[in-house]
Parts: sequence; C-alpha cells; structure tokens
Amino acid sequence: MTALDLSSPVAVVGTGTMGQGIAQVALVAGHPVRLYDAVPGRAQEAAAAIGARLDRLVAKDRLGAADRDAALARLTPAGGLADLADCALVVEAVLERLDVKQQLFRELEEIVAEDCLLATNTSSLSVTAIGGALRNPGRFLGLHFFNPAPLLPLVEVVSGFATDVTSATRAYETARSWGKTPVACADTPGFIVNRIARPFYAEAFAVYEAQAADPATIDAVLRESGGFKMGAFELTDLIGQDVNESVTHSVWQSFFQDVRFTPSLAQRRLVESGRLGRKSGHGWYDYAEDAERAEPHTAEKERPPAYVVTEGSLGPAAELLPLIHEAGIQIREEDEDHGTRLVLPSGGQLVLADGQTSVEFRDVVYFDLAFDYRKATRIALSASNDTAQQTLAEAIGLFQALGKDVSVVGDVPGMIVARTVARIVDLAHDAVAKGVATEEDIDTAMRLGVNYPLGPFEWSRRLGRGWAYDLLDDLHLRDPSGRYAPSLALYRHAYATDQREGTP
Repeated sequence: MTALDLSSPVAVVGTGTMGQGIAQVALVAGHPVRLYDAVPGRAQEAAAAIGARLDRLVAKDRLGAADRDAALARLTPAGGLADLADCALVVEAVLERLDVKQQLFRELEEIVAEDCLLATNTSSLSVTAIGGALRNPGRFLGLHFFNPAPLLPLVEVVSGFATDVTSATRAYETARSWGKTPVACADTPGFIVNRIARPFYAEAFAVYEAQAADPATIDAVLRESGGFKMGAFELTDLIGQDVNESVTHSVWQSFFQDVRFTPSLAQRRLVESGRLGRKSGHGWYDYAEDAERAEPHTAEKERPPAYVVTEGSLGPAAELLPLIHEAGIQIREEDEDHGTRLVLPSGGQLVLADGQTSVEFRDVVYFDLAFDYRKATRIALSASNDTAQQTLAEAIGLFQALGKDVSVVGDVPGMIVARTVARIVDLAHDAVAKGVATEEDIDTAMRLGVNYPLGPFEWSRRLGRGWAYDLLDDLHLRDPSGRYAPSLALYRHAYATDQREGTP
C-alpha cells in the first residue's frame, strides 16, 4: 500500500494551532489543502497565518520563494464541509469532545468518497469510540501529531478496533512521505507517548508530595543526572498544568482508575488555584519579571574520602570506578558480593538506589541512577536521620571530587531518576505484551515525542535484565497500593533467561 498521491487534496477541519500545523505539513509536502472551520472567517485567518509562517521560512532560507508561492496557490479556505467532497484524506483537529467529533465525522461520511481516509488528531479520546459512530469505521484512524506539528517529527498512527489494515498502512506511508516519522500503535489510553510518559511526571510529583525535595531540585536531578532535557515541573509549566493534568486524568479514567496512573493531588491544587504555568505567569515556578529564580539544593563542599572499598559489582553504576580512580581516590576491592555498594572509610555504605530506604539499614547513603555518570553534572543522595553525619559528608565529598554538584534529598525509596526510569521501562514492557506497539516503535516514540535520552527498551538493555523489576519489587513491598507492582511482562522479561543465582 502506497502513500496518497501528491495530487490528492487533503483537508484539515479545525484551524487552531494543531490544525494549522498539520495543514502546513501537508501543504509543504505538495498536496492541495482545504481548510475548514465551523466559525465563520477562521479558515481565512488560518490561511493567512500559514502564509505568514511560510514567509518566515523563506526569510530564514528554509524554503524557496517559488516553493512558497506554489504552496500558497494550493491552499484553499473552505466555505463548508461540502467543499471537501473530493479530498482523499480529512484530518480533524477540533474540540476534544467525543460527541462533537462523532457528529463531524458522521457528516463527513455523507460527503466524501468511500475511499477517503478519515483521521482524528485526538490525544485523549478513544479512536474506537469516535469511529464507532460511523457507517464505515474501517477507514477511520488516529493521526496524532505533536505540537508544533511542522517541527516535531513524530506521528502516532492509531488503529481503532475496527480500522482496516489497508487504511492504517496508507496513512502510515502518507505521514512518512510528508517527512514525518510514523509509529504504529493500537487504540489504547494515551496511545504510546502519553501512556508511557506518565511516570515521568507522576514520580516527580510523588517525591515532592513526600516532602523529599523541592521542584527546582527534582528538576535539576532529572536534567543533570537523568539526562532528560527538562524536569517534570518546568515541562508541565510549559505544557500548561491544566493540559497536563487533563491528559493524566483522562488516561487514569480510561484505565478504570488504575492506581499506576493516579493523578497528583498537588497538581490538582495548582490547577484549582489558577497557577497554570507560563501562560498564567505562575505554575510550579513564578514567571514574573522580578521573580527570584528557584535554585536546586546543592550541598556545601566536603572533603573527599581517601579511599573506598568495593564489595561486589556496581552494576549500572560501574562507570563510577574509573571516575573515582581518575580523581585520585584509592579503590580497594573485597571478594564479598554484597550487591551494588561502596564502603566508605567511616564504615558507612554508599548504595545505588534499589527501592529500599536508608532508615532500614545502619549507616547507608543511597545515590541515584545517572544516564551517564561521566557526563552527569549532579548526583542526588539520600540518607535517613539515623545516618552518621560523617558517612553523609564522605559520600558528598566523593561525588564532589568527581566534579559533580550534590543534592541531598529525603529518604524516599527509589529516589528520583531510578524510580522514574524503572516505571517507564515497566509500562513499556507492559504495552508491548498487550499489543500496543513494537519495542522499536515505542523507543522511537519516546525519543522523538518527549525527547528522552534513550528509549525504554534501550534503557532496559543498558541497565540489565532484572534491574527495573528488582527495584519496583522493592518499592512495591514498601508501598503495596499496586502503584509500583511490576507488570507480568516485566517479570517475564526479568526471569525468562535470567542468569542470576537462585533463579529457577
């Protein structure tokens, strides 16, 4: 099945930001494009706005003047839905209400040809439910673009329960012919990106609600240790707290209030107070011109230890050993395999976050997972009130000697980056097991859709087969609500060909 021919007209219904962006993508690709909006005059305004954006591309030498003129000649505001009769594809980007979308597509079905593809750009509604109102749901699917559509490459091609394979394939190839990177997925709440990304926000908010760290510190750890481009608090301020919470709530409700997707009470209070983020001037952060910039907690300078003792393998943190050696700190090795830990001169232990807490052990400091310990500029540590101050000071001094800023957070199991990554990996494995998408498409979607440093399966392979399962299993013992219970898919992944001692 091939992509739509460039001579085939494409229609976009709804001329807000997303509608204009989708229309621009199809237009620049070479299609005739029809714009329709139920509000009189909006289609003409949208056409003018698209023209202005094309002018800016010409000014930046990203588009030739002749190509702009040809594109504008193919752009037509439509006076009514009847003007879309000869279109080969209609993409809807109207109000996120099921009844509104269903009515629109019922009307379109009576106008367009039988072989015209009908697509919704919904991000939160069920593609199956929208298509369920149609006489021929086989040609109906989701084409979920990401904002801004002309710039972001990802398109989720969503097959509803009744979508024909030929329709999904043609839409997939058409998106690819437009220069996009399509991924195929089944109709599931949140599709790929909004389903698997929920822990990135949820775990940051949970650490904040536990009073373990402030937003600026959590964001800094996610960026400077986790390798994420933005922290959860600054990103939701950019998206809009109302928008982000609405998606979270929609996914939660669609999964029958599954505890894994429970919304944040702290975020709900933020929305109720009208602090919606950048667009309102205040969210988690204050965006007033005279507002003081929120800074992460950074520990004061401490003296590094003269040596450390390694006991067993450091697993995902093994990269620390050459860094410690390069810093001139002596490394002594013991034969005992006690797990992922370093012993400090005080006798205290430094342990990679594993889903347990410092309060359970005598004199233990946990350190968080890093995407790349060599490149990381910040490391989070956690300790309980019973942890010896000398142990904590030595741990701080050790990482400072490696050139890292250190943030000391509260004694929360799994810390910040580790619990976030483990939950993302778990949801990804669960999604594949339930037929949502392939491993490759999930990795592509998460890298391109939300700019993660690695896809979940790439991360899973790097961390080791049982790492995410073990951490979540420990977390589940400490919070048996079900939020952290590892999925059956992750269990199977961890143990199917696991080489760990004692595995049956």
